[in-house]
Amino acid sequence: MVNILVNRILIEDIDLVIFDKDGTLIDLYTYWSSMIRFRAELIQEKLDLTDEQTNQVIYEMGVDEKNLRLRPEGPVGILKREIVTKAAADYLESIGHKNTMELCIEVFKKIDEVSLDKFDKIIKPIDGMYDFIGALKGNDCKIAIATTDKSYRAELAMNFLKIDKAIDMIVGVDEVENGKPDPDMIEKICKKLDVPPSKTAMVGDAITDVKMGVNAKVKASIGVATGITPKHKLLEITDDVVDSIADIRLV
Repeated sequence: MVNILVNRILIEDIDLVIFDKDGTLIDLYTYWSSMIRFRAELIQEKLDLTDEQTNQVIYEMGVDEKNLRLRPEGPVGILKREIVTKAAADYLESIGHKNTMELCIEVFKKIDEVSLDKFDKIIKPIDGMYDFIGALKGNDCKIAIATTDKSYRAELAMNFLKIDKAIDMIVGVDEVENGKPDPDMIEKICKKLDVPPSKTAMVGDAITDVKMGVNAKVKASIGVATGITPKHKLLEITDDVVDSIADIRLV
């Protein structure tokens, strides 16, 4: 059990902290801009797209390379994989390439494999991540991950970061019926780890993360401004907003 200090507000008696992965523990843009470009370039190769068309596929999937950010409306980084896949296929259809959903699904699978050898370039931990995870584990607080990524991808990322042994449970969107902001992931974690929402804190960078915590009725749903959502937007949902997990303290 730990007590967490967020902006001079003390959140007491927390037995479980659930983290979003991308934008909370690892740098959001580095990871997803790389994955989306890998996917788009393979689609380009298979369909002989122009560079302009390839850049538009990237944009449709949710990456704004011009401004070095993810698009606030996603879909990548916010919505489930199937919606990102459909965004690519819909654009390809609009420029004359019919029946490309299966091709896009296969491209995504291939990039999942190829990217395993590129983790050193695409996974960058958020400053303060190791210290906070270590402090929670050192005080016997349970730790879980709830992500819109697939569970096995999150597991591989945690292994790469060498914090896998500190994580008690990982739940990806592939393991629940309803993704964020529905409470399914948190409910699954709390049930498995035998910790009630009243002793749980959710930490995430997206509106969907914070709303998931609210919908699950956790004790605290904490927004971090290191990802896709500006700080002022997070503050519209919760008073517990920090610049980074490095600003959350145990007391």
